Amino acid sequence: MNAMQNPLTLIGRIMLAVLFLPAGLSKIGGFAGTAGYIASKGLPLPEVGAAIAIAVEVLGGLALILGFGTRWAALILAIFTVVAGVIFHNFWASPADQQMVQQIMFMKNIAVAGGLLLLAAWGPGSISVDAKRGNA
Repeated sequence: MNAMQNPLTLIGRIMLAVLFLPAGLSKIGGFAGTAGYIASKGLPLPEVGAAIAIAVEVLGGLALILGFGTRWAALILAIFTVVAGVIFHNFWASPADQQMVQQIMFMKNIAVAGGLLLLAAWGPGSISVDAKRGNA
């Protein structure tokens, strides 16, 4: 299994990035809708929030794919994911007919954050820009 550690780490980074990069890119084209959804949750400065979400998802996703600043990117994405789960998938405050779906989405966010924390702790592996720069 040791021989598979670095290729599996690369694949894991890419799989995590697949959640964030397309989401961030879609928010660019749907900026008004994203800001509107953020506003619907009662958050202040929804346009600023949308811009932050885009930056975190796009830059964080790219960082994971490249393995560049991986530990910090993973930590920032983990915090972002937990906060997003609490705000946007708060199943405990959802109508009864939405609770199950929101609970699944919330738990998905928690699980993804767990994977990101593992990546932050263990690093990007040798197939990464960080490793090439001696920062893995």
